[in-house]
Order: sequence, then structure tokens, then C-alpha cells
Amino acid sequence: MSFYEVIEQYKDFDFDKYWENVTDYDVLRSLEKDKLDHNDVLNLLSPTAEKHLEAMAQKAHRISIQNFGRALTLYTPMYIANYCENHCVYCGYNCHSGIKRKKLSMEEIDKECQAIAEQGFKHILILTGESENMSSVEYIGEAVNLSTKYFPSIGIEVYPMSVEGYKHLVENGAEGLTVYQETYNEEMYKKVHIKGPKANYKWRLDAPERGAKAGMRTLTLGALLGLYKWRTDAFFTILHGEYLKDHYPYIELSYSAPRIRPFKGCFEGLMEVTDTNMVQAMLVMRLFDPHAGLNVSTRENLETRKHIIPFGVTKLSAGVSTDVGGHSQNEHDTAQFEPNHDCEVPEVTAMLKEIGYQHVFKDWERFDYTARSQK
Repeated sequence: MSFYEVIEQYKDFDFDKYWENVTDYDVLRSLEKDKLDHNDVLNLLSPTAEKHLEAMAQKAHRISIQNFGRALTLYTPMYIANYCENHCVYCGYNCHSGIKRKKLSMEEIDKECQAIAEQGFKHILILTGESENMSSVEYIGEAVNLSTKYFPSIGIEVYPMSVEGYKHLVENGAEGLTVYQETYNEEMYKKVHIKGPKANYKWRLDAPERGAKAGMRTLTLGALLGLYKWRTDAFFTILHGEYLKDHYPYIELSYSAPRIRPFKGCFEGLMEVTDTNMVQAMLVMRLFDPHAGLNVSTRENLETRKHIIPFGVTKLSAGVSTDVGGHSQNEHDTAQFEPNHDCEVPEVTAMLKEIGYQHVFKDWERFDYTARSQK
């Protein structure tokens, strides 16, 4: 089975009509429930539910404190290459964007790891552009293996791979996989992914499941809000997480709700996603799955992140550079998008302290079970 079969069940479903008919009673009834079903998710994502965001936020906060306390894990991305073979009209990495292309050597990756580790980070996310020719599975695997000298937790956000490809990365030390479907609407997906491997909707859709089969410990899902109707994409993101946990109960699941960051020449058909919209999506993610992680990146400024943390955020990026080798190579013209510059580590930790939360650099330890079993 594939999650595509779940999406197909809603092929003829009129989301807009359903949401037009949601009443205050429907929202409050769903909000009172401990375990939400799909109709409850729809009710809480509705325009009517916007009037009840305060009640939703209070419940989400109670759930989050109960399950996670007031500690958040800080991580940072490490961009090691930006070559891309896709023409995605909304992305600064696309093969026609004209940005400077770069790929780090292993020596340069080692220096980048050192620079990041000196800031205190223990969790990193390794990113490349989507070009298997320029960033092979073997290259990424070698980078992961090298990074294990510095970091106990290594995630990847790269092009979709086969089960065998993901297994290779797991064997080299990767334990987390992030895959954003961008949009779950297949028609819009084809419209904004003009050519390249990423144009294969189903191959990308099933990538998290292949990662789970390969042994990835953590999976992070999300849609890039603004490409399509955010309510529909948030709904399918939540259902995708449910599907994966039902089939692979050992995984640690996290949701994310990134908003698109436009760049010069970007796709003009973007849909507005307000702060309120993003908050509503994240609240429903938390209410649907009290145990899932919620990840917020520096696509959002520090003030926005400050206000949404109590709703259930568990992971924050900090000290971010989206340039290839941006932590150690003094690069300034290889970035996918421009992150907010108010999210350096001291600023983030000070903000967390101000609102009564604390940061954690390390919440995961890698064990060499093979070595231990041979003693």
C-alpha cells in the first residue's frame, strides 16, 4: 500500500463545501475529544475554527507541557552542495536560477562540521540540491560518516532515494529523514515542477515510507504552505503522518509547516498564508498527535517563533546559513533562500529563557550495538 491510496479516497471530496458548512458546534465538539478522527481535523482546520484559536491554543499548550515539558532541541542545517537538476518554479535552487553552484570536498565538510560543533550543536541536518549526478548516494554517505565524529544526531534533507540508498545512509550514521512533499495536490504539483526527477509526484510521496523501511529513526513531514490551499495541504500532511505511524510504529514523527520564501523570478501564483493560518495548521497537528514533534525553521522570524513555541514546538533551527559551506567557507551567493538573520544561537536561547523555556543541544545518543555485542 502507498499513502497515495489514502489521497485517492479524497479525490472527489469537496473540501471547500465541507468547510463552508462547519459550525461552531462542530468545532467545539471536535475540540473536546481526546482522539481526533479525520472529520475532526477538517473541522479544526476550517475558517469557522479561527474564532476558537485561543481555546485550541490553550489545549495544545497543555498537551505539549504534559508530553514535552519546556525544553526544545536546537539544530542547524549544513548545506554541502547546491547542484540541482529540477526546474521547480518556486525554488532558488532550480536549475535555471543562475545562482553560483558549489559542492564541498570532504576536507571542507570537516571544517564546516568543526565550525558548527564549536557553536554547541549536537543535531545537524545535511542538505544538498537534488542532483544525484553531482551529489551521489556515496558522496552523501561519506559526508554523513564524517559528521558522526562531531554529532550524535544526523538528519538528511536530500533528493528522494530508493530503500537501498537510504539504507546506505543509515549504515553510515544517518538517523533522521526530512522530506517535504511541497504540495499534496497532484495537479498543482505537476504545474510547479516543470521538469527533472522531482516532477515524479508518487516517487517523492513514498520517500518517507522508503526511509522508514530502510531504518530511519525519525521522519519529518510537511508541505510548503503557499503553493496550494494551505488547509488542504495541512490536512494531507497530518494524514500522511498518521499513515506512517500506523505502518511503522517505531518511528519518531515530526511535522513542520514551512511557508514559502519568494525569490526574484519566483512563481507568481503563490497563495497567501498568514501568521494566523500557519498557527492554525500547527495547532491541529499538535491536537491530532500529542506525541509528534513540531519543527519550526528560520523561515520564520524570531518574534513569530516566540509566540508559537507554547503551542507545542519541540525543535528549532538556529545559527542558520543556507549557503553551501556557509559556516566556514565565507560563502554569500550560493543560498537557496535568505533566512531571517535574527536567529543566531544567543538570540534564540535568550528568547527561550524570556518565555520560560530552555534549549537542549543533545537529546539523542548513537550506540554502536555491533561493537557492544562483540565485547
